Amino acid sequence: MSQSWCRMFPGLPWQVAQARHFVAALLEGEASGLVDSAVLVVGELAANAVRHTRSGWYRGWFLVVVHFRDDLICIEVVDQGGDEEPQVRSVSRHVEEDGRGLMMIAACAKDWGVKDRSSGARCVWAELARNGT
Repeated sequence: MSQSWCRMFPGLPWQVAQARHFVAALLEGEASGLVDSAVLVVGELAANAVRHTRSGWYRGWFLVVVHFRDDLICIEVVDQGGDEEPQVRSVSRHVEEDGRGLMMIAACAKDWGVKDRSSGARCVWAELARNGT
């Protein structure tokens, strides 16, 4: 049986930590590795929403949705859209501080992707395997 939870956050940098706490609380009782991966995923996606989309503008917002399925946890962050499509970037130097977030998500997620909405909003999602599946 599938179950979903969602919460809207103001598009402010300090709200990224609140999104991480929201997901961690929802996953209480899950395997610690899954919780760590989910917190990393939502933190990176929320930070990208605030930093790189209109969600970080005045009165902006982002939405975190967590879907529980038998074998998967799906995390979605819906932002208000931006000029560039999210993509894994090549990090050529060790001193670069940005550009690793989606690379880390791709490494720990079973799958991830981007869905554009007709309203101009964008949903970036990641699926994490439960119970080692």
